Amino acid sequence: MPLAPPFLPAPGQCAPEPVWEGSVKFQDCSRACQALSAPHGAVHAGLQHLWPASGDAGLGRRGDLTFWLDNAALAGWHALRRTTPGSQPIYSDLAVELVLALRLVFHLALRQAAAFAASVLRLLGVELPVPDHTTLSRPGRTFAARRPCVSGSSAPRHLVLDSTGLEVFGQGEWDAEKRGRRKRRWLKLHLGVDAATGEIAAHVLTEGAANDAAQVPALLGQSGGTIASVTTDGAYDGDPAYEAARARQPDPAPDVVVPPRASAVPSTSDSARQTPRDRHIRLIAERGRMAWQRATGYGRRSLAETAIGRYKHLIGPKLRARSPPAQRGEVALAVQALNRMIRTAKPVSVRVT
Repeated sequence: MPLAPPFLPAPGQCAPEPVWEGSVKFQDCSRACQALSAPHGAVHAGLQHLWPASGDAGLGRRGDLTFWLDNAALAGWHALRRTTPGSQPIYSDLAVELVLALRLVFHLALRQAAAFAASVLRLLGVELPVPDHTTLSRPGRTFAARRPCVSGSSAPRHLVLDSTGLEVFGQGEWDAEKRGRRKRRWLKLHLGVDAATGEIAAHVLTEGAANDAAQVPALLGQSGGTIASVTTDGAYDGDPAYEAARARQPDPAPDVVVPPRASAVPSTSDSARQTPRDRHIRLIAERGRMAWQRATGYGRRSLAETAIGRYKHLIGPKLRARSPPAQRGEVALAVQALNRMIRTAKPVSVRVT
């Protein structure tokens, strides 16, 4: 008996977009309301978010254990025999990744995750050993360098950048103030979101004091294919963001949409020599900031905030791992799980007039 729907891949692989019944790209709200389930829609900021006919089933599938278990992981559960000197590993990276994914999605401790996976395999009648908590706590560095796997077409990608803080395991503020212990640290998670699919296409984990604009080269480097535009907030204003976009893709250079600060002035009055930032400043001065936002499509920046909210709601606002490599590996697995969820069910947004 198969353990997962046919379109679900093994962990670490991209999944094709699920085919929704009656899902079409609509040009107007009337056609969308006819084909989609309007009672399940929600209106927000002039947009109505409508779920496809299988949207409710897709949301429920995220909590289905067979969604996270698949035949490929079970078939490759045991590690390949090594040919070099040293102890023989028992579990493959697929096995460890599957248990860690269950831990993140269902908010379990390491021992609970191991027992949870063992009980699921036992109920399925599969006799496989399960990594214990010490084995699960070590391989974080294995996944630290993993890049997100994003579905979608080969069309140029519109990237939206933003960052948020993640709490690191440690003492609380009250305890630090009362007893003089070290305060809890925060790390900063920088995300690059694909505006077309809502999936996270790039991520970087840094110290809390890291500069946002300095992470743009790393974020753009993780995103494959052609980049059509890069949109972000005013924290990235400055030459580094524009230079990173040109270095990543000289021809054609991506459109960089960053709101300049209120006191910004053009670097030159010669229109032929003005930079993209100068043109943003001139457009805002001539037509106003709201008109500039509509002309440049700056409103898509909210998609990054949505992705951050999704991360903190579904995964959590804290990092469970303690070492930096393990923390980066935890973020990589969390991003992969979130991308897998959104491929299963996501709304279609239409503007309400």
